[in-house]
Amino acid sequence: MKILTLHSDNLEVEPKTKAIKQAEEIKEKKFEFKEVLVTFVAAEKIDENSIVEVSKNTAEEIIKVAEQVKCKNIVLYPYVHLTSEPAKPSIAMDILLEIEKNIKEKEYQVNHVPFGWYKAFKISVKGHPLSELSRQITIIPKGKEEEISGALKQEEKVKSEWFILTQEGELIPAEKFDFSKYENLKKFYKYESSKIRVSEKEPVHIKLMRALELADYEPGSDPGNIKWYPKGRLIKSLLETWITNKVIKYGGIEVETPVMYDYEHPALKKYLHRFPARQYIVQSAKKELFLRFSACFGQFLMCNKSTISYKDLPLKTYELTRYSFRLEKAGELVALKRLRAFTMPDMHTLCSNIEQAKEEFKSQFKFCIECLKELGFEPEAYEAGIRFTEEFWKENKDFIIELPKIIGKPVLIERWNFRYAYFDPKFEFNFIDSIDKAFALSTVQIDHENSKNFDIQFTDFDNKRKYPLILHCSPSGAIERCICAMLEAIGMNPKKYRGFPIWLSPIQVRICPVNDSFIELAEKIGEDIEKENIRVDIDDRSESIQKKIRDAEVELIPYIIVIGEKEKKTGKLAIRKRETEKIENMEVSELIKEIKEKTKNYPFKPLCLPKKLSKRPKFI
Repeated sequence: MKILTLHSDNLEVEPKTKAIKQAEEIKEKKFEFKEVLVTFVAAEKIDENSIVEVSKNTAEEIIKVAEQVKCKNIVLYPYVHLTSEPAKPSIAMDILLEIEKNIKEKEYQVNHVPFGWYKAFKISVKGHPLSELSRQITIIPKGKEEEISGALKQEEKVKSEWFILTQEGELIPAEKFDFSKYENLKKFYKYESSKIRVSEKEPVHIKLMRALELADYEPGSDPGNIKWYPKGRLIKSLLETWITNKVIKYGGIEVETPVMYDYEHPALKKYLHRFPARQYIVQSAKKELFLRFSACFGQFLMCNKSTISYKDLPLKTYELTRYSFRLEKAGELVALKRLRAFTMPDMHTLCSNIEQAKEEFKSQFKFCIECLKELGFEPEAYEAGIRFTEEFWKENKDFIIELPKIIGKPVLIERWNFRYAYFDPKFEFNFIDSIDKAFALSTVQIDHENSKNFDIQFTDFDNKRKYPLILHCSPSGAIERCICAMLEAIGMNPKKYRGFPIWLSPIQVRICPVNDSFIELAEKIGEDIEKENIRVDIDDRSESIQKKIRDAEVELIPYIIVIGEKEKKTGKLAIRKRETEKIENMEVSELIKEIKEKTKNYPFKPLCLPKKLSKRPKFI
């Protein structure tokens, strides 16, 4: 069953002609509803053997949405075009009436528009974040239950306890902790414990990513796939190069693996059911494939064929996936924060035993702190979540207690009554956005299962073959989320976060000539700056100098140079520094030296746009 809910001001429906012989008999020629949750429904072939169950579940989903949008009036609109595999008309009609009956029992006003007709309709949708939601409700036939991720089913059953672990090692139930000095930690706890992922408002980064011409939704693709404009692609590319260089320096061995895999491969299929995410499935001839959701299995299959000694451990393999794919729920997709296709630095570390794994876990915890610091985020800018089972806590309490001391602040603890997936423990560093929702950046987890599933072995010092533990690490988190966090920080606290770090700023220097007579001088200065691997452009438009400066500030450009008669005579440049909000007089060589010092050891890429603004296209 597929449904699309539209919270609407009004709906007008006019049946025209019968579409099928079994079309419902009607008396009225026009139907009108106001202040209504319009629900387009399409019964599918898979629903034919589970009419009662699918009707009940669909009614529950519709009621959940109605509760969220606070609407007591529901209209069911049979709309076969939502599915490519529709149920038989007679069964679809039965399901429609059964859904209607189930909703009525919950004391909602509910109607359905005529079944089996070609209809003209007019609808006015309210336009808030929850006004348009889609759902798929599927009852899995007996014998097919294994097709649904076991980890997702187990995650629904696991019991979580929530605590705050202090730097002093005190484990305090979260509801008893004094959050008065830890407002973001409180928001993080509320978000995680509620398990509500749907956003009711739009976070600030969406407006900024468009205003800065970095990225946008692509309506021609599947939801959750983002398009990148030149400046956004530059930032993304720099981040990809930066994190790859850092991981290689840390000891990662860079590899590349395929983007799709055989769904029926025994080890892969078992892993699918232990990973808490939904997959994209594709057909190739008669074979069913799935798009990778990380680089895990590609690296695991590679390690399966490798000869590994205990002397090689810890062994780190690394790949930057462009892209990883996860079929997130449509209602939970939010621009750069939650996507279906994303770029993830993915490192896996083979460890000989739990003690080596814990040492590497701590090392990578510190490495992740270092990575986020280079993006401009000190530990106070994000919250740490650490998750583990009761069993792991009892056996490794001293190890867990060390982690809040390393980060220098209390952390949120989620303790499970059993291990529902392959990992135990894991941590993430979470950013709290402008609408008080959290999203994970850096993460590390210890994997207890997959070395056996993929038959990855090493020869130990006693000459015996053993299975290693595996650490999964994304040291910065998805590249898109890094950009999201920086934009959210800029939007929420522009006084502290003045813009992107200089090495990431698409335009590092903008030269603004007072009028056309100074363009030639601006070009000469621009050439001197550009040859030092600094991104510079020239605002040669026929605009006032005030507007040129204002536009450069809106674009978050770190250095703005005004060129006029005074600068031409003295050779000194009046430079507006975004970081300090001050104007300083500097020579070109002094400016170059300052920028080179601040971007030292970071990657550089040129901007692939015309240097002159008058020649530059507008993408939004």
